[in-house]
Amino acid sequence: MNRFISTDPNNLRIAQILDANLDRAREGLRVLEDWARFGVGKDELVKELKNYRQLLGKHHLKEYKDSRNFTKDTSTGLSHREQQKRKSINSLISANCSRVQEALRVIEEYSRNINVELSSLSSKIRYEIYQIEITLLNYSSNKELIEVLLKNNLYFISNQSPKVHQIIESVLKGGIKIIQHRFKDGSDFQNLQDAIKIRQLCTIHDALFIVNDRVDIALACNADGVHLGQDDIDISSARRILGFSKLIGVSANKSSEIKSAIRDGADYLGIGPVFETPSKKEKIPLGIKKIKEITQDVSIPFFIIGGIKQENLPILKMNGFRKVALISEIANSVNPQEKAIMLIKQLENEN
Repeated sequence: MNRFISTDPNNLRIAQILDANLDRAREGLRVLEDWARFGVGKDELVKELKNYRQLLGKHHLKEYKDSRNFTKDTSTGLSHREQQKRKSINSLISANCSRVQEALRVIEEYSRNINVELSSLSSKIRYEIYQIEITLLNYSSNKELIEVLLKNNLYFISNQSPKVHQIIESVLKGGIKIIQHRFKDGSDFQNLQDAIKIRQLCTIHDALFIVNDRVDIALACNADGVHLGQDDIDISSARRILGFSKLIGVSANKSSEIKSAIRDGADYLGIGPVFETPSKKEKIPLGIKKIKEITQDVSIPFFIIGGIKQENLPILKMNGFRKVALISEIANSVNPQEKAIMLIKQLENEN
């Protein structure tokens, strides 16, 4: 490590610049670290950011700090109107990533001839921050989507039919905020066109759009996520394709499947069938008692599914289940919009 002790005015000015920007970079890293810890709960990211902050602290030499008041900083307290426009977490993350990158660039240039190790370290961290910003923004976007899952109790699953777009638009008008669509037949081209149309409808109504099974279609239409069965692509592979900004839901009907899905990073679960259902004739109904047993320690949002009708919602609510996924009960109703309104009210009602 090159160090200097000099009374040369230029060297002292450089030391003052390094002191200011080391403080600035470490402060920005701490803002990012705290969001990684408390905002998205990602321990590995917390460790990485903390390590960078500590490494820069190690290089914050006494002679840099001693030069802090060498010249008077006439810009102290100076702000910019753009700082007042940071209304969202994402804008806060991006602003602090930029702050860190800019400070590190200054450190890299000014320390090049007096502290080669610090200059090299600053360059390395600066490039890593580009990826960290993307990762944090993705995690934050995913967190916003999960909030929708937590806030809403009714999840509608649609199947292919000539009236599918009409039905989906109707239930969206009825207040449903989570739509999953299943593709079982037809060409990939037509299925993608349908997905794009459903994506547009969900965007208009500020609702989530989840694609069943087809990770490729989910990616191509910019859906909010994908729902996987036990025989579909594994969660890790789906995550590599979709990234962390998208939701991944998993169907499960026993404890081992639930634990495995949570361990592998599923964002939510579909658990069932509760009752007999024509869509899953091969599945033996679990019943309310069994579902209570296997979900008592579930730490992520889950929706129960299978043969659920409006008339059995009261018993489900009595047993603590308010989040349900429905198919035919809504799709086959005379007026899907009115049915959606009634179901939402019934699920939210405390009685």
